[in-house]
Amino acid sequence: MTEQPTSYKLDDIEVGQKVKFTVTMDESMLDGFAKISGDYNPLHMDQVYAAKTSFGKRVCHGMLLASFFSRLVGMHLPGQNALYFSQTLNFQLPCFMGDIVTIEGQVTDKSVSTKIITIKTSAYNQLGKCLVDGLAKVIVREDSE
Repeated sequence: MTEQPTSYKLDDIEVGQKVKFTVTMDESMLDGFAKISGDYNPLHMDQVYAAKTSFGKRVCHGMLLASFFSRLVGMHLPGQNALYFSQTLNFQLPCFMGDIVTIEGQVTDKSVSTKIITIKTSAYNQLGKCLVDGLAKVIVREDSE
């Protein structure tokens, strides 16, 4: 691992704070996710099958896209002090291999009493179309340095 997680403490986090990064979806990601998840649905894995569907080509697993929200929380906001509490997901549009996806998170609420921040999570393709969004609730732990 070359990237080191940030280490925001609750006091460092502001409502409105935003972070984003991009990933390019490729075949190795789909293959790796299928291997880990066991989801080998032909819509994701079989170009011949997928070409006959209304999508016309292989569709990336929706949960693969959503998995980047874990990276957002665990590596960027709040980073190493994060403990995922919950995540809602709304799948809007399909994602395809070769799409350049921007993963974005913005803090919408912060509770000092519960130490929970709410992050609006979104994934957009290179055309600016929302592929998946939702809300993450994250406990900002204080048990690390």
